[in-house]
Amino acid sequence: MKRLLTWLLAVGTLLPAAAQQITEQDKERAAALVERMTLDEKLDYIGGFNSFYIRAIPRLGIPQIRMADGPQGVRNDTRSTMFPCGIAAAAAWDRALVRDYGRALGQDCRARGVHILLGPGVNIYRSPLCGRNFEYYGEDPYLAAETAAAYIEGMQAEGVMACVKHFVGNNQEWNRHHVSSDIDERTLHEIYLPAFRKAVTGAKVGAVMSSYNPLNCVHMTENRPLTVGLLREKWGFDGIFMSDWNATYSAVGAANGGLDLEMPRARFMNAENLRPALKNGLVTEATVDEKCRHILQTLIAFGFLDREQTDAKIKERNPFSDQVALEVARGGIVLLKNEGGMLPFSSKVRDVVVMGPNAGRVPTGGGAGFVHPFSTVSVGEGMRAVGKRLRTTVLDPAPVGDLAASGLFFTPDGRPGLRGEFFAGKELAGMPVTTQVDAAIDFDWEGSPADGVPADGFSARWSGSFKPAATGRVTFVVRGDDGYRLYVDGREVLADWRDHAATTRSATLDVVAGKSYAVRLEYYDNASTASVSLRYLFENVTDLERRIAAADAVIYCAGFDSDTERENHDRTFALPEGQAAEIAAVAKLNANLVVVVNSGGGVDFAQFADRARAILMAWYPGQEGGRAVAEILTGAVSPSGKLPISIERRAEDNPCYGSYYENVDRSHRKGAPQPRVNYDEGIFVGYRGYDRTATEPLYAFGYGLSYTTFAYSGLKVVRQDDGSCRVSFDVRNTGRRDGAEVAQLYVSDLAASVPRPVKELKGYEKVFLKRGETKRVEILLPHDAFAFYDTVRHDFVVEPGDFLIQVGASSRDLRLKGTIRVD
Repeated sequence: MKRLLTWLLAVGTLLPAAAQQITEQDKERAAALVERMTLDEKLDYIGGFNSFYIRAIPRLGIPQIRMADGPQGVRNDTRSTMFPCGIAAAAAWDRALVRDYGRALGQDCRARGVHILLGPGVNIYRSPLCGRNFEYYGEDPYLAAETAAAYIEGMQAEGVMACVKHFVGNNQEWNRHHVSSDIDERTLHEIYLPAFRKAVTGAKVGAVMSSYNPLNCVHMTENRPLTVGLLREKWGFDGIFMSDWNATYSAVGAANGGLDLEMPRARFMNAENLRPALKNGLVTEATVDEKCRHILQTLIAFGFLDREQTDAKIKERNPFSDQVALEVARGGIVLLKNEGGMLPFSSKVRDVVVMGPNAGRVPTGGGAGFVHPFSTVSVGEGMRAVGKRLRTTVLDPAPVGDLAASGLFFTPDGRPGLRGEFFAGKELAGMPVTTQVDAAIDFDWEGSPADGVPADGFSARWSGSFKPAATGRVTFVVRGDDGYRLYVDGREVLADWRDHAATTRSATLDVVAGKSYAVRLEYYDNASTASVSLRYLFENVTDLERRIAAADAVIYCAGFDSDTERENHDRTFALPEGQAAEIAAVAKLNANLVVVVNSGGGVDFAQFADRARAILMAWYPGQEGGRAVAEILTGAVSPSGKLPISIERRAEDNPCYGSYYENVDRSHRKGAPQPRVNYDEGIFVGYRGYDRTATEPLYAFGYGLSYTTFAYSGLKVVRQDDGSCRVSFDVRNTGRRDGAEVAQLYVSDLAASVPRPVKELKGYEKVFLKRGETKRVEILLPHDAFAFYDTVRHDFVVEPGDFLIQVGASSRDLRLKGTIRVD
């Protein structure tokens, strides 16, 4: 991977970096401002307004402060660089590159006048099912902490405040407002808190955001032992502790629990609720003052009261950001399988077919991590651009939405289109309020869909027939907010019949020429936005199979997208419906199959891994992702990403398989008992759990193939006077190509008084080597690299004894070993 050009780094970075450390002068200035604020101003100030702003107080010279979602790009009313997702950045294992990622995000913020970017997300990857894994940095607390710190340092160097989230225990999206993450003290401190601790004590992050979920049955916006006792008193955090959007659940509890700022507005911590509490002594004005001081001293430290945040010298379409997005995609893509040296494509590969649901688009995860880019490069586009040697065919016809014009869809009485019936309730019950013929089903209603039909709480049914002119395969694609289900000949072929934001489902059926198939689409809207669409894609199977079979290689682009992997929803372990079966069908036609997977984590590779000769884990690779994939497939770039997660052979192998969803009996509790998930695996999450049970993962933590080979030698372990340990070793590129290796260092306690993992990652370096080149790598292990959390002392301790130091290419490929005595 090449380093970014120095001139690019200079774009927008000539201004002094904003302060990251809050000084005594900052605190004094903030206190003086708070003394001049009226009680009404103070009560208003601790609640956001207009969704993403902290309000201004013009008479005191306090400006309006703008926030934006942004784990992987600035969103909210703007187009911006769409960077690779968080887990892709972690897969690069490259602190310098992630620091550039943060700098590029900071520059994009300065170009738009954004003061606070709501990222990074650092919750631990516990299960592949979590819908927001794609935003996070994997299963290991050390890797997550190092990645988060680099991101924050880069961003805050550009004068933009980072907001680390979600504090703490947000490891599932299912029922996230209500499910308690029950985590024991040791597990909390060893696994789920280290990334937050590093963000605060190392990177000096300006803001921390609460999670939605309760922790041990207490919501984090009211969890004073952690928000004050740990975060402020033990770690020394002086910045802003804000709620996630609508993650505040009471007024007095949040006010006394350490929350500074309720977002997106003051639903609870407002004058109406807090004035009586102040009068009755339930909350003190000193507590309100403290919140205002925390906010203001942080804004002052970052210079927000003394300069304009918008930097006109930085273009909104920033060349530096575009380049960083490409470099992170190149560095984070992981080559999982390369049977027989299938990749990079040899000179014999001249005719390539690119197909699959993500062939012609750049998918991304949904929710706060979604970004609206200026442009994107899909895998199909990337392959077409790599050169004249390859002839690339992209089998990605767009679904058609004009049903009437197709000549294939008819109402029950024979007219083109489908008959639509609208009902006043959600149950499709009684007589329809109105009936009409719809040439297309593509609706996004802002109010009532028809006279007499309510804007919320209505339902609709479209019915008719589909009559194909040729034998082939039809794919129906339905998108809707809220529930929908599609029937063909009376059989339900796809459905998402529940309250939800817009999702998309598809179903593929073999059809015969001239046969009439009954079609019925049912839909209901619960509240807020209402939308539904039906599209179809018809393919002549014979022609399709002929093209696939004749190709020298087939690239199948599989995986999830913003509808199927997103915030506020968990996803399946299996690929979305139909993809594994289609991969199997393609493999029968052409053995030279490469599968590119877009996902925020592990998938059920057992369904298709043995059918592909090569597999790339591309994650959500950002706007330049297709270019990066094409460069790796064709050999312009040697893959260097390594997994920041373990990928299980079976879902049942995951250490938290039996305790991911609710697992605490609540049948004996009265009223509305709180759902709870006890983290039964304790500290043995991810590779720690696989090591403990001697279970072999399909792809191990830290694993990733290259187009070259590397050898390790010359391990030297030296204890320092301060209790640290200096580890050094050689890495040599023994292959025929230039490339990069991620050298990983693991520590094992050989005789502990408490159960400890077999090994733990405690150091790594990404080393770029020309073919034949050797470099000496040096990693310093601080004394606390040998520590565990003692629940008696309520702190980390190091027990004297012997420790094993292992170095290698992955958690299951350790080449060098040495021991050291630690006092």
